[in-house]
Amino acid sequence: MSGLSKWLESLSTLQVLLLVLALIVGTSVAAAILGAVLVRMGMRRPATVERASRLAERLLDTIKRPLTIVVLDEVAAVIQTGHYTRNISDALKENHDELKALVAEKVRQDPNVRLIGRLPGYDTLIGEVTETTLRVLIEMLDDPRTDELISDLLRNNIVQIKQAVRNLAHEDVVPHAPPDPIPPRLR
Repeated sequence: MSGLSKWLESLSTLQVLLLVLALIVGTSVAAAILGAVLVRMGMRRPATVERASRLAERLLDTIKRPLTIVVLDEVAAVIQTGHYTRNISDALKENHDELKALVAEKVRQDPNVRLIGRLPGYDTLIGEVTETTLRVLIEMLDDPRTDELISDLLRNNIVQIKQAVRNLAHEDVVPHAPPDPIPPRLR
């Protein structure tokens, strides 16, 4: 890594954002002044605009990776403060009755349940299974161990993303193949 790149990565988020803002404003002002001077001298403006664009592109190429890493650091810090499983649990509690009705409706519509759906007590059985599943799921999401699992998962993914950005690994990746089609029986 170059010295400039290391220096940029050592800056705080606010310092990097202020630097980017100052560079953009400074480049814009310099391009406007240079353009005005060159027009007065009888030169064409497009060449000036082209030079300013090249300068801005070089500037962005120099700044974008350290800026991305700084932003990812901030995102990681914010993500690690959240309790996302608790939020999911709260949403499940809030929509409990609707989810129970939705599960019962989808089970009734399932073509593999035709025979079982005619048994006496079928609706009660589906209601109890759905209720138990929701209760267990909510309890699992409220458990601090699940919250820790999700926090670790997010942190590890962000570490991997930051490493890929530092190593420029994302620039040589071939595009993904389109997803496999969904079989008609699952649509």
